[in-house]
Amino acid sequence: KAPSRDDAMTWIDALGHLGALVIIATYSMKTMIPLRVAGIAGSCIFITYGYLSSTWPVLMLHLVVLPLNSVRLYQMLQLVKKVSASAQGELSMDWLKPFMTSRRCAAGEMLFRAGDVADRMHYIVDGRYRLVEIDADVPAGQVVGEVGFVAPDQRRTLSLECLQAGEVLTISYDQVRQLYFQNPTFGFYFLRLISQRLFADIERLRRSSAALP
Repeated sequence: KAPSRDDAMTWIDALGHLGALVIIATYSMKTMIPLRVAGIAGSCIFITYGYLSSTWPVLMLHLVVLPLNSVRLYQMLQLVKKVSASAQGELSMDWLKPFMTSRRCAAGEMLFRAGDVADRMHYIVDGRYRLVEIDADVPAGQVVGEVGFVAPDQRRTLSLECLQAGEVLTISYDQVRQLYFQNPTFGFYFLRLISQRLFADIERLRRSSAALP
């Protein structure tokens, strides 16, 4: 026996309620990957519900939200994969670029000064930059400004000057903090990066002390 129109509408309504429960469940997720997966599942359910019930605003909304969640999930999975691989090799922040914002710098510009409040870190794309107090160049492909993320007072300890115009990518500490807590592997990798920088500073101070009379 074919279902009556009332039976069909009850089934469609139940589908809508299920989609609502899945979307609500996303707000209880503590990490980003399960949240994105639940969001994608909820959008698929609501797309079906919107089509069957002719609820076009709901359908259009989730036709937009579905690819956005899918792209972000792909980026996060790639991030975790690349961090896991990189943790065993050379430290590189190339995989962080999709989460960063491009900025052009002019020659003579100070990106930050010693004592400034630190709120972001920078990835050097091109141009020439120098850490003023220690007269050290920062080459392309290097990250600078990450130590302020873990500094007790979040103050800059050095000044960064642009000597030749170029491009840097920036990411705020708020974004770094989200990635840090959402992905334990990223947190471990970031600690390795900071540790490497601190040990390099210690070695530089040791050589400087040895050169003193």
